[in-house]
Formats: sequence, C-alpha cells, structure tokens
Amino acid sequence: MADPAHDHVGLSDTYEARRYFRKFEGIMSHLGRVAGVMEVEGSLSRRESDVLTRHLTALTFTFRALSMKYLLTGRDTGRFFGSLTIDNRDSGFPTAQELMVMANDAQQAARHLREMPSEAELKRDMLAKIIGDLEIPTKLQFALSQRLYYEELSRGALFWARNDPEAVWLGDLGDRRRSYMLHWSVYDSQLNLPVIYLMEVEDTDPTALPRDERRWPEVQAHLMAQSLGGLKLLTIAKGFDEDFDELHPKRLRRFHVGPMYSHAYTEQTGPIRDVLAHAGSREGEDWALAWTDEVLVSERVRTERAGWFGTNEREIFSIDPLSGGNETGATEQNRALILPERPYQVLAERKPPGFAGIRKFVVGRSGKVLSYR
Repeated sequence: MADPAHDHVGLSDTYEARRYFRKFEGIMSHLGRVAGVMEVEGSLSRRESDVLTRHLTALTFTFRALSMKYLLTGRDTGRFFGSLTIDNRDSGFPTAQELMVMANDAQQAARHLREMPSEAELKRDMLAKIIGDLEIPTKLQFALSQRLYYEELSRGALFWARNDPEAVWLGDLGDRRRSYMLHWSVYDSQLNLPVIYLMEVEDTDPTALPRDERRWPEVQAHLMAQSLGGLKLLTIAKGFDEDFDELHPKRLRRFHVGPMYSHAYTEQTGPIRDVLAHAGSREGEDWALAWTDEVLVSERVRTERAGWFGTNEREIFSIDPLSGGNETGATEQNRALILPERPYQVLAERKPPGFAGIRKFVVGRSGKVLSYR
C-alpha cells in the first residue's frame, strides 16, 4: 500500500506559502457566488444555499488562521517552526493533520493570548528595533503572527476536522410530525478534502429532536461515524433509517469541495495539467477546483411490522440505474469545475475527452461567476 506521506509536501519558502494562501483566499471568495448561481438556477434551495455558504465561510476562516500561523515560513525566527504541509497530488488542500493540530491549538488559545504581549506592545517593540537597531524585527514579527493566529482561533466559527451535526427546523407537517434539515461536515483524512452533508428528515417522535436528550446525541454520533468519503449515500441513509425508527431521511446531499489543481502547487495528471500549462495564466488565476454534488432522494415509503402491534416506516430510495446510480449509491451525481476565464478558454478550445459532461463555473476578473454546460 502506498504511503500517503509521499503525496505530501511542505511549503518552506515564504513567498511560495503566501502565494498559496492568496490563491485559496481568492478561490474561497468565489464559492459563495457559485452557491448563489446554483440557487438562482434552482439546483439549491435558499435554505441549502445558506447552510452551504455557512460551511464554506468557516473553511475560509480556517485558511485565514493557517495563513497567520505560517506567515513567517522560511524566515529565521530563532526556532524551528516547520512549514504548511499540503497534499500536492490528490487534493491540493492542506493535509488533515494541519487541521488536527489547529484544533489542539484552539484548546490552548486563551492561555497563549494571556501570556503573549499585546499587538500594540509587539508593534511598539518592532518599531524600536527598526529605528534603534536598524534591524528587521523578524522574531517580533513571528511573535505577532502567532498572536494573530491564536486570535483567529479564539474567534471560533472555523472549519474543523469534524463539525458535528446541527438541526434546522423546516416546519410542522401535521400532528406529531416535524421536518428538519441536519447539516454537518468533515475534513476527510484520506482525501484531504472538505466534505459537507445536508439531510432532510421527518421526525415522528413526541419530543422535538434537538431537545431530545437521548436521541439527539445518538443521532450526532451516528452521523459522524458514517461520514466517510468511501461510503455511498445509500449506505448512510439506509443505516440511519434502520437505526432510528422515528426519524425518516427524505433527502441526503453531499458536497465534495476539491480537489484544487494548480500548475504551481500540484502534480495533477491528465488533461487538466495540459490545460493549466497552456493557459499561462497570471498569478492568482492558475487554478481549477473540482466540485461534486451527490443527491439521494426517497421516492416512497413502505411499512413493516414492529413487535406485536406496532409498525415502522422505511424509506425506499430512488436509484437511477441508467445514470450509474447503482454504482454511486445516489439518485444523481453532478460534477463541476470552477476555474478562471483563461483556463476555461483553453479547456473550450482543446475539448479534452471526459469534460463535455462536466458543468463549468467560470470566474471573471470582476468576480462575476457564469455557468456553462
């Protein structure tokens, strides 16, 4: 079995690391607009768009925190600090280990901030170093970058390796029947990619799900345990349906954000490598981001005996064998590519095989996003 570490590389150069974070800052700023385009076209509801944007915003905050942590990468800070480790072959994103370390740092952020000089004190000391000693205050710059990192962590609302389920009430459907949207996300440790889940469920228990001290922790633990990229949506939904008799999953949706391809940072193979190489895009536009949207929908309900006198509802999910549903375990799967204008022009001109059926979201230099089939 191949060692995943062979696909990991550390960004040890100062400017290389900063360009990487600037690139992702730009990419993340476009994803909310992509969700907006999908909402206008009807492929996302307003509620789904709001929830999805919330997770993407948290991911943006995570990149911002990491950019502070590694702001002085490659500089002589007086101690060995390491470098940002990214998966340069399969995802283009930071490795899951980076997020795990960040979560540990967050637990100690308050203590670090108490013990560190304030931002004003550090800036005053830097100014004294520059004027008095005529030196670049690298060690003080490093101390300030670490303070800014811990401040970002202390603000919270970041995308962690595990982001536990939350419930959004959608409405009452009748006597003792409520509808909720459950949403959660993970940073897949095998793929080094963020994955976001949305599930619409109907609850027939007398106690509202988020207030149920017994069921709600069980539901959260169950869903997190099943949040593995290798599991089909059908497997996740069926397991949930069978384990919770009063909860009926009507729709399950999963978004894979990435991989990110960049001629400067990743070792992608195949047509996308040639497209980015020929695009010759200026800095900040040398990228393409894959986006996969899987949906599983319940088409009907069957009733089965439970004990002597009871019955349970069980969902029958829609799988279209003509669209590969039996293989993917989903009602439908939609793949998209988000990329700037110049790489899209090269892609449209070269027309490599396998890309005709992939939707393209093209980002203009003004930031406007256009959709092409």
